[in-house]
Amino acid sequence: MLECGMLERDSRALRTRSTILCKQLVVDELLIQSLQADSILTESMAESIMAEQTSQKRSWRLLLLLPKRGPRAFSSFCSALQETEQQHLYELLTQSPEKDGKDAPAETFVDSSLPLPTQEVIAAKRARTHESMEFSLDADSPINTPVLPCAPDFYLSHCQQSYRMNSSPRGFALVISNVTFDPCAAPDLDPRKGGEVDDEVLRKVFTELDYLVTVHRDLTAQGMRTCIENFCRRPDHRTVDSCVVCLLSHGVEGGIYGTDGQLLQLDWVFESFDNAHCPLLQNKPKMFFIQACRGEEMDCGVEQIDGPVRTCSPSCEQRDAGREGRGDANSRQRGDMGRPRIKLPQRSDMICGFASLKGTAAMRNTKRGSWFIQELNTTLRLHARDTHLADIMVQVNSHIKEREGFAPGTAHHRCKEMSEFTSSLCKDLYLFPKYQPQY
Repeated sequence: MLECGMLERDSRALRTRSTILCKQLVVDELLIQSLQADSILTESMAESIMAEQTSQKRSWRLLLLLPKRGPRAFSSFCSALQETEQQHLYELLTQSPEKDGKDAPAETFVDSSLPLPTQEVIAAKRARTHESMEFSLDADSPINTPVLPCAPDFYLSHCQQSYRMNSSPRGFALVISNVTFDPCAAPDLDPRKGGEVDDEVLRKVFTELDYLVTVHRDLTAQGMRTCIENFCRRPDHRTVDSCVVCLLSHGVEGGIYGTDGQLLQLDWVFESFDNAHCPLLQNKPKMFFIQACRGEEMDCGVEQIDGPVRTCSPSCEQRDAGREGRGDANSRQRGDMGRPRIKLPQRSDMICGFASLKGTAAMRNTKRGSWFIQELNTTLRLHARDTHLADIMVQVNSHIKEREGFAPGTAHHRCKEMSEFTSSLCKDLYLFPKYQPQY
């Protein structure tokens, strides 16, 4: 049995830092397991914390529990912070009041429906039009808990009605991330602060899902075309069961920008992987994830009559939008790839997740990456073991719906985001992480 209550000085340290902890603490499986190993949290407590949909809500629930978990809870929590590489929060909690210069005022636990303002200011180098803006914010950190493995029983009960997903690697993954744009060729496209976080998050999660990941950064429109064409032509697609393509840049509806300010049409991308142009991937699932705006409109949301509280996303917002431009009218010349023996639809077995709805902006965190990629990363890590990809995308949509932040340079105008996905999948698509059938 735990002694009731935390020491007053430790409880005070949590209270006075609760606002910062709610915003910055990353509550993942490793941190929870550390607290369980020290008998600070019970299994039911751990499950209730991890069941929360956002990092901020998980932090809030943990901080409510800790003061009731005995005198060792504070030191155990501090050790868990060090183990999970959150040294800045460890130092924040353990520094003496004298180092602050004065006693910090007591704060109550925050569960506000609005994010708090931040001191971060993005200086504009030039006048920016609505089309060139890209919203960005400081929101919850991406989780880094290991991808949870698929259980053998689950695989055996679902593999027959699903796409084959046995190969190792599962497939090849291509990530193209445009962060810095040519100031001469594309003066209206600002650097995508936080974009470098997204491509690293994607590299890690798909590597853990057993994909061979290639990341390319800062490509022109022609460079992206060449990269995609080379990827489509890989002869080793024959030996794997799927592929993944992630495109991150400024964008408009139907296209994304290269670093030279020229558009790459998304329809061209999808055509490159269709059954005629990429026969080695016929009948295999092809997954696309597009982090870019599809218009210049910022979703300011509407008042909800009743329902759950919103999730805060503090600090300034940016959006992944770019100036309107003419589409690439050049059609590529392709040789005859031959006709398949069995007739297939021109385009099938694809699923594509978009960070935003048609005509709206996509939100990106200047320090921790975009909302869409953060939620995709979290959901894949926690649920790919027993959830097919279409349902994972529904969960991503649901989590993003709860997010909210402030528009650039204001503390008054709220902004929202809603992701969506399209699918021509013909079966359930389970990734069956970390499971290899024995023959």
